[in-house]
Amino acid sequence: METKEFHCPVEATLSVLNGKWKLLIIRELLKGPRRFSQIQRSIPGITQKMLTKQLRELERDGLISRKVYPQVPPKVEYSLTDLGESLKEVLDAMHRWGERYLVTLRSGSRPGAGASR
Repeated sequence: METKEFHCPVEATLSVLNGKWKLLIIRELLKGPRRFSQIQRSIPGITQKMLTKQLRELERDGLISRKVYPQVPPKVEYSLTDLGESLKEVLDAMHRWGERYLVTLRSGSRPGAGASR
């Protein structure tokens, strides 16, 4: 893993989980080890090139591991490391928030209306 300078923990988190796809890849791997094609099928819209890039970055950052089986044709599986598994509670919280947000949108309420700090 690369060591970078961060001003706060949220910045570090955003640096590792940046982009549209990484959390969706992690969500899929929370179900267990997956092959490349399984991950790609489970995330509509992700290209092969982008999935490859994101998997490499997640592996570099220590969130996933890549296991190559010595067989022909080659078989490769991706799974979460313990560090990657620790994101489950983050994804669960995001899921709950997203559900509440969608209910708000469906009810016709304008998000943020009436709420102030």
